[in-house]
Amino acid sequence: MVIVFAGSPAAAVPSLEALAASRHDVAAVLTREDSPQGRRRELTPTAVAASATELGLPIIRANRLAGAATEAVTALRPDLGVIVAYGGLVREPLLTVPRLGWINLHFSLLPRWRGAAPVQRAIIAGDEVSGASVFQLVAELDAGDVYGQFTQAIGANETAGHLLESLSVGGAELLVRVVNSLADGVARAEPQVGDVTLAPKLDLPDARLDFGQHASTVLDRVRGVTPEPGAFTVVDEMRIKILEAVIARDELRLATGQLELRDGRVVVGTASDPIELVSVQPAGKKAMRAADWWRGRPSDAGTLAR
Repeated sequence: MVIVFAGSPAAAVPSLEALAASRHDVAAVLTREDSPQGRRRELTPTAVAASATELGLPIIRANRLAGAATEAVTALRPDLGVIVAYGGLVREPLLTVPRLGWINLHFSLLPRWRGAAPVQRAIIAGDEVSGASVFQLVAELDAGDVYGQFTQAIGANETAGHLLESLSVGGAELLVRVVNSLADGVARAEPQVGDVTLAPKLDLPDARLDFGQHASTVLDRVRGVTPEPGAFTVVDEMRIKILEAVIARDELRLATGQLELRDGRVVVGTASDPIELVSVQPAGKKAMRAADWWRGRPSDAGTLAR
């Protein structure tokens, strides 16, 4: 089949590479426009654009799948559109341009976690199992019939970044199988079954830790917002990014948000067991061991995380 692929971040690259290596023709790659990155704010292509360049595939850069992008795709007369984490919605008339419409690889077990941040929201919620789904794209958000799914356990210490990387590889294999079945005319899609939950995009306030919660709930949020937007708390009016933390089960309980240095470990009180801060990054500084950060603070510095 003639395929148009739409995607932007690193999580979409395994799918693009798998399709490029398949028996199908990737006629063009849609991706978001280059954007300023890093301290120097240099214009940088998306991970998908970089991969498409290496593969020698034509690239259509567009932040919205409309107008010129729709015209370019229409001219290719594709059999199928494939979208993986593009960062925008496919609406009419583009939705029905491909002969078989569009299919979407989504990193959740639909209908659980429809939306932009399914992996992050699953970990924050304490889910023990995640997975990926390939479904028929329809106008309603992530609501189309499902061609295939696979499940994967979420590790006790697994971050959103690590889980997404793992799901992107397994999801690429699932995606190619679905594309092959569509080409062979044997694909069957089933309506989504179960309770719908939503996974809206994470903003910075979602990354702020609430030490009034149970320790495991706090750590689920740390893992769910790592690497982006990055868990943080505020001590002495300074934002402290929490890169790594664990439950300090052998420590006496502390008042909620109370910080102490105990036996060389920085611990903070929660609604249950204290949490040990292992690695942190104070605003404007490099990442460091939490104990080093603590010892470098002024003697009259505050001891309450908010």
